[in-house]
Amino acid sequence: MEVHTHLGPGLLESLYEDALCVELASIGIPFERQVETVVDYKGVPLRSQRLDVVVDRQIIVELKSVERVHEVHKAQLLSYLRMSKLPLGLLINFNTQHLRDGLNRVINERALPTPPSPLRPLRSKLPS
Repeated sequence: MEVHTHLGPGLLESLYEDALCVELASIGIPFERQVETVVDYKGVPLRSQRLDVVVDRQIIVELKSVERVHEVHKAQLLSYLRMSKLPLGLLINFNTQHLRDGLNRVINERALPTPPSPLRPLRSKLPS
């Protein structure tokens, strides 16, 4: 929010990335930027893909400065999450009047731990 309030909409994605990283560093949140991750295809490593920002080695932050976020942007982030095996991503479009309108959360359900079932296993009655 601070970055958007300070810079406003319509700038280059790289400027928002720079400013976001300044903010994360100033409040002590661990992050890495332009993280290279190798894409695996059927066990064969392909070229690497760069992720904008990875926060605390858990959340991918994909930054945009576009007129409108399309489904393909969300699908792109989901692909990044799947290849990196991370559970959560934030797609932030800074090109909005109000930043709340540019926030999108994407969940990689393949990376989430399976919660234990609240049901007990059924026991069959054995004849006595």
